[in-house]
Amino acid sequence: MLDLANALRRDLDRYSPGGKLPSSRALVERYRVSPVTVSRALARLVAEGLVVTRPGSGSFRAETVAAAPAGDTSWQEVTLSADAAAEVVPRAVDAAGVLVTLAAPPPGVVEFNGGYLHPSLQPERAMADALARAGRRPGAWTRPPTDGLPELREWFARGVGRTTGPADVLVTAGGQAALTTALRALAPPGAPVLVESPTYPGMLAIARAAGLRPVPVPVDADGVRPELLSAAFRASGARVFVCQPLFQNPTGAVLAPGRRPEVLRIAREAGAFVVEDDFARRLVHDDAGTLPGPLAADDHDGVVVHVSSLTKVTSPSLRVGMLAARGPVLERLRAIHVVDTFFVPRPLQEAALELVGSPAWNRHLRAVSAELRTRRRAMATAVGTDLAPLALTHIPSGGYHLWLRLPDRLDESALVAAALRAGVAVAPGRPYFSAEPPAGHIRLSFAGVAGAAEITEGVRRLRDACAELSR
Repeated sequence: MLDLANALRRDLDRYSPGGKLPSSRALVERYRVSPVTVSRALARLVAEGLVVTRPGSGSFRAETVAAAPAGDTSWQEVTLSADAAAEVVPRAVDAAGVLVTLAAPPPGVVEFNGGYLHPSLQPERAMADALARAGRRPGAWTRPPTDGLPELREWFARGVGRTTGPADVLVTAGGQAALTTALRALAPPGAPVLVESPTYPGMLAIARAAGLRPVPVPVDADGVRPELLSAAFRASGARVFVCQPLFQNPTGAVLAPGRRPEVLRIAREAGAFVVEDDFARRLVHDDAGTLPGPLAADDHDGVVVHVSSLTKVTSPSLRVGMLAARGPVLERLRAIHVVDTFFVPRPLQEAALELVGSPAWNRHLRAVSAELRTRRRAMATAVGTDLAPLALTHIPSGGYHLWLRLPDRLDESALVAAALRAGVAVAPGRPYFSAEPPAGHIRLSFAGVAGAAEITEGVRRLRDACAELSR
């Protein structure tokens, strides 16, 4: 589709503004592609403002529109600065760390910086069937309950554990929205919030945008270190700790069994909440063995606010997630959730219910589990062979990425830039740290590529980038 869009874009100069383009049938024959490919390529040019379509008439080169004169927006600098000066902790709305995993690399570049499954791993047919069935349900387009459909809340609750019931669950527009609601509910602007170090950049962006002050707590191969967590609570006075106990992003660490009760005890003694981001449970590899349950399953005192989502294991566009909590905090979470989003669109919730209730769901989970294990092995083998100077200290059995430490002589920013020149996009490690990082790192995702062959080729290109910087 991209090749056809590029070809059509180059050919637009042949037509005068307002001129009619060849018919879709003519384009199919000329470029020997499918009608769907033509339709998608034209849609891309429409989105770029280069082409307009008129039902029943065809597609036309867009008329040239004179650019509006640029206004004077310099006043905004004064207004935004004054707003920041009035806050205890100025809000820093920086989405750079998130955009690294959302931006599609140029054509031909191996995508090791992605945060979602490659289209070949997404259950597109099952999702399409689920959406079609959902659309035929009576009332599918009516307003849903603000907390979410009862059947979907019940399904989510079963995945959390015996301490959580449907009444404790709110359906959210994905995991990012759930984390946003949780942090806004649990900490006032200017407050500290404890975070794992390193941690997911999207969560750091949420915290800073809310005017919160992230305080790092180091993790090792067994997850967050309890003694440092306890010290951080005492030193900062924080009342919230955000963690990913299972296949942590970016290290892949799993919180050790002996540390799980310690984390809950330390938070309870500090009078603090633990926000558990359980994003990777459905991304387990098929050689992982038995997984520990969520922290929320062992929580009897309402310490844990649990977050999970269907998005990572399905599609970036199936933005259906959940929040689970018990006690008075649930009412605050509910209020902020309603104010921010009203509710998650009912057709999406109905489609999610149809999907997870179909035989295709478990087949999809098994297929993803096996394929992620295959890709992880391929990447770990290639890294060990071609990138020996880069330290891979932990190979996770879940999630979709590897975390590599760079040798001191290798500059992180320079490597990221050299890698892109070599044809491979990697995620820099700096955005994963809320304070100064101990060393340079990169994160390599194996979920967003086509398969093992592309992984091997991408690592080879990364080796060439390292060699370029060593000359």
